[in-house]
Amino acid sequence: MSQRLAALIALLAFVVLVMSALVTGGKLGLDDAGPARISFQISTGTTEGVYFPVGQALAGLISHPHGVGRCDTATVCGPAGVILSARTSQGGVENLRAVNSGAVDSGFADGDVVAAAVAGRGAFRRPARHLRVIAALFPEDAHLVVAAKSNIHSVSDLRGRRVLLGPRDSGGTVRSRVILSAYRVRVREIISDQSAAQMMRDGKIDAYFTVAGVPLDSVKSLLAAHVARLAPIDGDGRDRLLQAVPQLERAVIPAGAYPGSVAVETVATRAWWVTRDSESDSLIYGMTRALFNPANHGMLAQSHPSARAIDLDSAVAHAPAPLHPGAARFYREMGRL
Repeated sequence: MSQRLAALIALLAFVVLVMSALVTGGKLGLDDAGPARISFQISTGTTEGVYFPVGQALAGLISHPHGVGRCDTATVCGPAGVILSARTSQGGVENLRAVNSGAVDSGFADGDVVAAAVAGRGAFRRPARHLRVIAALFPEDAHLVVAAKSNIHSVSDLRGRRVLLGPRDSGGTVRSRVILSAYRVRVREIISDQSAAQMMRDGKIDAYFTVAGVPLDSVKSLLAAHVARLAPIDGDGRDRLLQAVPQLERAVIPAGAYPGSVAVETVATRAWWVTRDSESDSLIYGMTRALFNPANHGMLAQSHPSARAIDLDSAVAHAPAPLHPGAARFYREMGRL
């Protein structure tokens, strides 16, 4: 049984426990069965990505329904009565728009996408003024995935090739164009919301960019089947890229991260958990405290290898949006602000 499958089974068992506690807790509201229920959503990403399993893990660990014994230990769970749920989405841009408008309570997005939203650049027509940071979660590495039989060995080799940028106005599409601009390369742009991995298998594209925690299942499948390989993002173009986008940094996808892969130079950003400025300070404070409770780290890390990197020391570094006051209170108490 894979580590990820085991983690999902464990989380499913916890969800059953949570639902049982809710059923036995009686009607919603404050009564003798326990505190009022507080629903809190996390908008994540697609089921094939990293955001969804990590969001599920957070929901299971931080939820604090009446009658769940593990929450009797102070700060292991969020505030009494809070019930978190993870929902799928198309990713960071959709998540940030939904959080900013108040359609969802929180969501995940890459740091460069959050910064663009706050500034009203790229896929965002106007500044997203209501976004507030809860925490940085884990690094996400840029992958340049190229057809295995192609002679593409660098970003510069993409000139004139069929490159899938992503769905129109998505964060991935905007980022892909920024990368190509830094390398001064023009490609045959393909804009589509179809699966990049499937388009690669079907021979419809020569390459695509994706940013995700390592390993990403869809990339692992392509490399294992010898349909694709990874090419580096390095050299002078990378230097120009890092200067243009402060939320990016140098990174290396380590050897062995994918079947038979060597170390690959690239860039990385971080995934951030963001919420709306209207969420209560006490609620966000309690959830942030639970997120970084050492007792939760092991189970959180089982959701995906990337989650092992969730760490208090990197939680607020280079925040792309203002901290939520509730989260800021926790970081001040921990000496991180």
